[in-house]
Amino acid sequence: MKAACRGPQAAVFFPPPQFERKDEKLEREARAKEICETCTVKEPCLDYAVSIREPHGIWGGLNENERKALLLRVS
Repeated sequence: MKAACRGPQAAVFFPPPQFERKDEKLEREARAKEICETCTVKEPCLDYAVSIREPHGIWGGLNENERKALLLRVS
């Protein structure tokens, strides 16, 4: 309920159904991460995504590859 990503801007947190060029992906992810920076529940969000090994989207300010790298560092 407290997440900054709730609402119409939530679309930037996940890839679109159609093809997305790399530059478009990087721009979308940057917008999502900016929203995460203002979020009061950023840490619990990231903890949740890591705990369930969420394979898609921006969670807690990290994308899929960044979360995988985080898991490798703590393992």
